[in-house]
Amino acid sequence: MNQAALHRLMASKRLKKAVDDPQYLFELRLSTNLSLISSLFFSLYPKDKNEVFFHKLLNRMEKMYANRDIALKKLDLERLRSGNWYQSNELVGMQLYVDRFNKDIKGLRQKLPYFEELGVNFLHLMPITTRPSGENDGGYAVNNYHEIDSKYGTKKDFLDFTKKARDNNMVLMLDFVVNHTSDEFEWAKKAKAGDPKFQSYYYTYPDRKIPDAFEKTMPEVFPESAPGSFTYSKEMNKWVMTCFNTYQWDLNYTNPDVFIEMLDNLVKLANMGVDVIRFDALAFLWKKIGTSSQNLPEAHQLIALFRMCLQAIAPGVILLAEAIVAPRNIIKYFGEGTLEGNECEVAYNASLMALLWNSVATKKTALLHKSLLEIPTKPIDGTWINYIRCHDDIGLGYDDDFIREIGWSPAEHRSFVLDYYARGLEWSPAKGLMFMYNPKNGDGRITGSAASLLGLEKALEEKNGHKVNQAVKKILMLHGIILSYGGIPLIYAGDELGTLNDYSFETQSDHKNDNRWVNRPMHDWDAVAKLNTTTTHSSEIFKGLKQMILARKKLTCFADTHPTIIHPSPNTHLFVFERNNGATKVWVLSNFDEQPQFLHSSWLFSIGMLPKNELVDLITGNVLVIKNNLLELNAYQHLWITGT
Repeated sequence: MNQAALHRLMASKRLKKAVDDPQYLFELRLSTNLSLISSLFFSLYPKDKNEVFFHKLLNRMEKMYANRDIALKKLDLERLRSGNWYQSNELVGMQLYVDRFNKDIKGLRQKLPYFEELGVNFLHLMPITTRPSGENDGGYAVNNYHEIDSKYGTKKDFLDFTKKARDNNMVLMLDFVVNHTSDEFEWAKKAKAGDPKFQSYYYTYPDRKIPDAFEKTMPEVFPESAPGSFTYSKEMNKWVMTCFNTYQWDLNYTNPDVFIEMLDNLVKLANMGVDVIRFDALAFLWKKIGTSSQNLPEAHQLIALFRMCLQAIAPGVILLAEAIVAPRNIIKYFGEGTLEGNECEVAYNASLMALLWNSVATKKTALLHKSLLEIPTKPIDGTWINYIRCHDDIGLGYDDDFIREIGWSPAEHRSFVLDYYARGLEWSPAKGLMFMYNPKNGDGRITGSAASLLGLEKALEEKNGHKVNQAVKKILMLHGIILSYGGIPLIYAGDELGTLNDYSFETQSDHKNDNRWVNRPMHDWDAVAKLNTTTTHSSEIFKGLKQMILARKKLTCFADTHPTIIHPSPNTHLFVFERNNGATKVWVLSNFDEQPQFLHSSWLFSIGMLPKNELVDLITGNVLVIKNNLLELNAYQHLWITGT
């Protein structure tokens, strides 16, 4: 039983008193978590030197809770009573940049009916707080954690929006850039001015001795645009750690004051009405010479400390781990051992995302099946964000051992995938770009909109109706998988319309050095206006997604409280899994090949699908026909099958 389960138990047993006195339940939560908070804090900050900081932390937590609005405190209690609300099959998400979607926060509010029509009730808003005016990594260079950038509106606009969203049962997710600030952040400015207190908030050094020691084992994040992990600051006459861009200064969490101040910023964000907080770049939180300074045990302890403190103050708010790391490491961000279930409630299913793109390129599912079956399972109280792409690049984070076991060379295979999506192979339907290629090791990532990577852009250029139809089927198939696989599906804004690559970034001074902007297009409201009046690829994709979302919300077996059972198919072009809540079974079948593929009725019988029963596709309502003991799946066909 993790801490969240204990809090639900307390809330149910003391519910009447808690409603009359929320302070009482806060004190119970704090006392229940206190031993863990203490243990985690002093494991990072030795007690003999830092006891005063622990008392400072507890005093600040009292003030943080006092500043939480009563409406949010009531929502916390409702969510405690409801259990793991974030595992519901009724949640369907969309990620977007507010200004690229509809100008500003008020414009976003005007489009709430659009989300309702599609069935979206979970929004991930990309950073909207203040940032440098030039290059700012898409808002991930933070000038402030809770003040709204004027281009999006005012803080009042945002607070009004969060209230309207709650009234519409809309869940909101915002980023918390936990690893670094911009070099224009108030702490960085004071550090530049010579204040030693704030210089200690970052990793700053008078010469290259320690930076050189770090860099011997630290991999480069942006080897093309920001090589190395340190930047020289003329103002300080010191070197400062910058794992990402030169204007993003890494916070020094070995300083307990940094943790306390960042917890305060985290709670202020939660107190603005944010339901899910995305911990950005959390794998980097703890740095140690002689290591990669990623995924260290201390980073996990720090994340758990954030979680235990936030859970006492705002138990209705949950954390998402933005850990785009190797498959075996992603699981760790839910918590392991004594921390199991006590780190992040949600994590990106980056492995599934990368594996789906691999299966599209190879038309095979062997690596997909092997990887999903052999990585450790997540804790029962955790859930995934399932997505086919996000605002960022697509990395090839496959397990080399798994690649070798299916008979491929890891280096050659990654080179092939990069060729397929980003190097303009004549026969490939994909139109993507290479991001941050590192010639030292051959590593590279891929950028591009889902539609362009899946062949729609090239098919439209060639005016090839057959290929347009295939691209639309691929788009719907991948989205159908994330809608039915266990977790919260997250659609990137524009993908529901089949929006193509946006090459205008090449002419914009603050974007031209970052080709991830190719997959961050302006929302196509002209296409939206024609959805119900014309038949286009946009209307076909939108209506297909809408149909699947409606079906998903009716299928309680799709809730992540029920297992996802992988069935490796004898036909290596097919991906098959089962969702089962005891009362209802649904088998999800996808054909990754451009040719029809078949499954024998004997194999269907072996996984519990009885061909003698009437098999129905829940997406279309069509009855499936088995001929000559074979079930046929057309090119890129996607089915949700149940037997009556």
